Amino acid sequence: MLENKHVMRIIVILTSVLVILSIAAIIFSEELLLYFDGKNVNLEYETKLFDTSEVMRVNILMDDDKWDKMLKNATDELYYSCDVVVNGQKFKNVGIRPKGNSSLWAIYSDHTTNRFSLKLEFDQFEKGQTCFGLDKLILNNNYADATNMKEALIYDMFHFLGADSSLYNFAKVSLNGEYWGVYLALEAVEDSFMLRNYGTQDGELYKPDRADQDLAQDAAVDDIVSFFEHESGCDLNYTDDNLKSYHSIWDCEITMTSKNDHKRVVKALKNISEGNNLEKYMDVDNIIKYMSVHVFAINKDSFSADMAHNYYLYEYKGRLNLLPWDYNLSFGGMDSTSPLQSLNDPIDTHFQGTRFFDKLLENEDYHARYYECLRKLTDEYFGGGKFDEAYNRIRGQIDQLVATDPTAFYPNSQYLEAADMLYRAMFIRAESIRGQMNGSIPSTTSGQAKAPKTRLDAPDIDFEVMGILGDGNFDEYPEEYDMEAHEARMQQEAEAMAEDPEVIKKLTLKNNIIVYSVCLGVTVVSLIGVAILRKKN
Repeated sequence: MLENKHVMRIIVILTSVLVILSIAAIIFSEELLLYFDGKNVNLEYETKLFDTSEVMRVNILMDDDKWDKMLKNATDELYYSCDVVVNGQKFKNVGIRPKGNSSLWAIYSDHTTNRFSLKLEFDQFEKGQTCFGLDKLILNNNYADATNMKEALIYDMFHFLGADSSLYNFAKVSLNGEYWGVYLALEAVEDSFMLRNYGTQDGELYKPDRADQDLAQDAAVDDIVSFFEHESGCDLNYTDDNLKSYHSIWDCEITMTSKNDHKRVVKALKNISEGNNLEKYMDVDNIIKYMSVHVFAINKDSFSADMAHNYYLYEYKGRLNLLPWDYNLSFGGMDSTSPLQSLNDPIDTHFQGTRFFDKLLENEDYHARYYECLRKLTDEYFGGGKFDEAYNRIRGQIDQLVATDPTAFYPNSQYLEAADMLYRAMFIRAESIRGQMNGSIPSTTSGQAKAPKTRLDAPDIDFEVMGILGDGNFDEYPEEYDMEAHEARMQQEAEAMAEDPEVIKKLTLKNNIIVYSVCLGVTVVSLIGVAILRKKN
């Protein structure tokens, strides 16, 4: 009987401890989530694919007829099945399709080339399949970039500052064993990217771009500038609380989102526009890093200009973050101004197409941190030899690949001239930014207009040599968009999405805590009941 009493006491003590732990887990679930959440995860593909000391090798194995059909119908953006050998490892039944927006249509309309950018989706047909942990691999064709390296160098700058950004590497792409061309390989900004950068966070991801949804259907629009001025949400400017006012964001969701998710984004945009508690509503540290490299890159095909696209918006618990994308048209690739004006682009009035950064730059502390990041680029990355290391490494890796590239957009002689010119242009840009920070060159548009002679000259820089949008032999765009093919693509994506694990929201740590707490509570109640019964007996 005495022994039973001791057992009863032990059971009561244990159940009491479990109850306390359960209550604590529920009360402090947010703190526990913050502790475990946001921890980035090391994935195998970081070294297997994106070790930039060695060029990636990608061999696409696909029937010629199927390959030709895919290219002929590139604008449908339908996935086809192929096998792919990546760095010696074979992956079967991989989804492949041409990708892009303006570049895709430009190549589709150019009768001299079929060198499309490509997207490899390893789990499109084989659920759960990855390439060393990577779900999607992007192969960019370096369209309108005679240097073949603008985008790679800019991603290298993002990595130097520690900004959230895609991993990159050059890839020697082959088709059935035959060399097809040298591409820039990028980590897609999707599931694997979010896992690597944000760990167990269940944040929401968007790629705002109305043009991607509607441009082809709005072919009747005569004034393209006017068209983009009427974007809804892409510029991240707060207008009102009506969710429909931001449909360009929701229409381009990457993760499955709800109205509650959208309300959090709008609430953040409102507070950001008013300058309220910026640290709460935006990832200030990462966004300043994003701004610094982006401003350096002078990319008009981006968030900076009227089109306000080519970026990702990540939202987690009402806090917004920006992720970079698509920099092949940097350094004059889509710039109607002179090299002198462009390379001296004002660092304090760069973002003409959005007010998203205004309150951030008006804050003295944040503005100082912005200048600190720019100074890291000018003094450490360029002045300290990091840029030379990256540039020389890339030249050593791709010079021969470009020279023998059977699908190259430009002759090798232009590549050599353009690559040398880009080197000089980027140093001019670095020196101009240094001058703007120390006051020898005005850092605003109005200031430079009043003192134009303070700007650094760029007499031997020719943007056309380095590659500009529109290079090629283009026919007119098709008069009508193929709605039947478009609907087929939408149906295919809807079916794939319905089976995607992302649709069935993965349990986060917070959800697990709640589930475990409920189970624990049931167990506790059961134990107490048993104890009471035994005591009666």
